Amino acid sequence: MKRFALLIPACVAACAHRPIAPQPPPPAPPVIGRYLHGPVQIDTQAPPFAVGGWAPFTRDAAVAIAMREWRLWGQPVDDDPPGTRPPPLPEDKPEREQGLWQRVGEYWWEGQDPGTKEAAYTGEHDENGIIFPAEQDGDYAWSAAFISYVMRIAGAGNRFVYSPNHSTYINAAAANATPAVHAYPPQAYAPQPGDLICTGRATAANLRFADLPTAGSFPSHCDIVVSLQPGVMTVLGGNVDDAVTEKHVPMTTAGTLAGPDGIPLDTRYPWFVVLKIDYETPPPPPSPAPLVPQT
Repeated sequence: MKRFALLIPACVAACAHRPIAPQPPPPAPPVIGRYLHGPVQIDTQAPPFAVGGWAPFTRDAAVAIAMREWRLWGQPVDDDPPGTRPPPLPEDKPEREQGLWQRVGEYWWEGQDPGTKEAAYTGEHDENGIIFPAEQDGDYAWSAAFISYVMRIAGAGNRFVYSPNHSTYINAAAANATPAVHAYPPQAYAPQPGDLICTGRATAANLRFADLPTAGSFPSHCDIVVSLQPGVMTVLGGNVDDAVTEKHVPMTTAGTLAGPDGIPLDTRYPWFVVLKIDYETPPPPPSPAPLVPQT
């Protein structure tokens, strides 16, 4: 017993000089979601419900998400011809307000693919977190990021080409490179809620459907259709007046943007392509259980 008692402090002293090295945690297994078209690794820049196929990708979902964002921005409406409203002072730009510049950052983060520098932008910061001058916000235009955000959160998954430029998914649709997005001239297809209507801007203002796909990117803008009334469609777009803004676009009795001549009825914007998106048909509601007669 005396020998055993002497061994205990010796062992304690020896153990004190041999600490157990901390073991690194095992690598996290890849998060696997389930698209309706097969298993995929979840993009960690977007919520699992958006990229894991938790619910069908529907028109109602895309429209509801776009409308939610419009309400967040105060439900602005601008039906004036472009360039006729005086621009706001830099300190009055909504995209630079507290709570809203962060929201633009979420459009960029969740709407762009991982690893792109644009994913780190906000409504007033570049990819390095440096505030850029308000006069340079055209270099950080977020209208395509908004559309990409709506599509990804609605559950488009790998059926949409996410990009900081509208022309990327316009050209992809025109080249039949995106099976779920189809490009039509403005007189050939009546857009439905959830579809996109697009116009060229600046140097691309005279672009026509026959010019697609182009050899490179071009300045453009797309809005998402959210509702239809006789003779007019309501659309929402991001980065319009530095906010998510509603406008109303005239349409023919057939529901198209243009008549047979291809000239849009809207004299404010040269709409030249409609992007039809193949949404999923939501499953029918379950049938009620049959009544079992009581015995």
